Amino acid sequence: RMSKVHMTGAAWRRSWPAWLRATFIGVPFGCIPAGGSEIPTFLSYAAEKKLSKHKEEFGTTGAIEGVAGPEAANNAAITATLIPLLTLGIPTSNTTAILLGAFQNYGIQPGPQLFDTNGALVWALIASMYIGNVMLLILNLPLVGLWVKLLNIPKSYLYAGILVFSTLGVYGMRQSAFDLVLLYAIGLLGVVMRRFDFPAAPVVVGMILGPLAEAQMRNAVAIGEGKWTIFLERPGSLTLIVIVLCVLIIPRLLRRWAAKKLRAIEAGAG
Repeated sequence: RMSKVHMTGAAWRRSWPAWLRATFIGVPFGCIPAGGSEIPTFLSYAAEKKLSKHKEEFGTTGAIEGVAGPEAANNAAITATLIPLLTLGIPTSNTTAILLGAFQNYGIQPGPQLFDTNGALVWALIASMYIGNVMLLILNLPLVGLWVKLLNIPKSYLYAGILVFSTLGVYGMRQSAFDLVLLYAIGLLGVVMRRFDFPAAPVVVGMILGPLAEAQMRNAVAIGEGKWTIFLERPGSLTLIVIVLCVLIIPRLLRRWAAKKLRAIEAGAG
C-alpha cells in the first residue's frame, strides 16, 4: 500500500538484495533468443516470496520485494536483449526489432562482424545506455512526484496527444499523404489486434525479419540448384522445420485434447 512517494531507509535495505537476485535471473533470459521478459519476472516474484522474511505482506498489504524484484528482472532481461541483437542480428522484443530496422535503414547489418566493421557505433550505443541510466536517476528521483501525477491524466487525452505527435512526425519526414494513410491503417490494425487479444510483438518482428528471411531463402534455393527439397536434405534446416511445426501444432492439439477431456468429464457428471 503506497503511503509515500519516496522510499524509506527500510525499503532501500529490503530492496537491494531483491535487485541483485533479479538481475542474475533476468540477464540470462534476455541473452537467450526469444527468451522474453515475462518468465524472469514471474520467477523473480516467486523467488522473493520464498526468500522474504515478510511473506504475510505478499498479496495483502504489499511487499517491497515483490515490486523491486520483478521490475529489476524485467529491466535486466530487456536490456540484455541487445546481446542477441548485436551479436546474432536476432531481435527478441519490439524495441530491438525497431533498432534492427533502424540499423538496416543505414546499411548496417548486426551480427558477428558488427564489432569489427562498426565498432565505434557499438561502443557508442553501450556508452549511451550508461549515460541514459544516469540521466534517469537524475530526473526520476527528484521528480518522481511529478511522474506519479501524470497517471491522473485521462487516457483519452494521452491517446489524442500521441496521435497528433505521431501524425506530425510521420508527415514531417517526407510530406507524404501515403505515409499518413499507412500510419492510420496500422494504428487501426493495432486496435483490432488488442481488442481480440492478438500479440503485436510477433507482427513487428515478422515485418523486420520477413524480407531477410525471403532473401536468405532465395539464396538457399539458388545454392540447392533450384531444389526446394534442399531444406529437407540438410539436418540443420530439417531440425528447425520440425521445431517450428511442433511449436505451431502441439499447443493446438493439447488445447483440443483438454477441451475434449473437459466435455467428457461434464458429460459423465451429467
